Amino acid sequence: MKSNKKSEKSFDLSLWSKLYLCTKVNSMEIKEAKFVISNTDINLCPTDGLPEYAFIGRSNVGKSSLINMLTDKKDLAKTSGRPGKTQLINHFIINKDWYLVDLPGYGYARASKSSRSTWERFIADYLTKRETLINIFVLLDSRLEPQKIDLEFMGWCAEEGLPFSMVFTKVDKLSSSALQRNLAAYKKEMLKQWDELPPIFTTSAESKFGKEKLLNYIGEINEELTKEEGDL
Repeated sequence: MKSNKKSEKSFDLSLWSKLYLCTKVNSMEIKEAKFVISNTDINLCPTDGLPEYAFIGRSNVGKSSLINMLTDKKDLAKTSGRPGKTQLINHFIINKDWYLVDLPGYGYARASKSSRSTWERFIADYLTKRETLINIFVLLDSRLEPQKIDLEFMGWCAEEGLPFSMVFTKVDKLSSSALQRNLAAYKKEMLKQWDELPPIFTTSAESKFGKEKLLNYIGEINEELTKEEGDL
């Protein structure tokens, strides 16, 4: 029974080919980051065809702080002490070259059932129907053991054939040994069902740890996409 379940959720490595064909690219530097639009309708999203990278995670995972750290703009994404404040699809244009997309957090218990249903619907529409979406960065709190809601969301992404990466946040909040223990727990839990693991990043919004690696990863994908377009 386990083997059947594993085959159902195993990653199709062809989804990752464009990510692993790349070798080395110059370090990405974000020189410009601007807000473009917020909405709940994918038909109102930008139509220029630029690649999009979505950031999503449980409420209070530190998504806004991470986005602000990556872009070196402390107020680009609004941070709040109240989880679940982001309730729209937010597009930010980066270097006039690609979009960073800030999606609503999932799992906010205080949101009404109708609100959660609305969020789930337009988030699912965006993730499954947005043709310019290149990768989903799933944010995970490094201080916590594997959470059911995170595992379920990543399982859904795999079943829908959506390329995603795991981004552990707040690594400055725990010891190196505790971090390695939690990462190992995630790997063990995921490999119960999946044959391969997606790319994994560890980050800290406070110390900026992991910034260069994550941005260079995006830069590598964009460079490969440019090469593919040139070959057409």
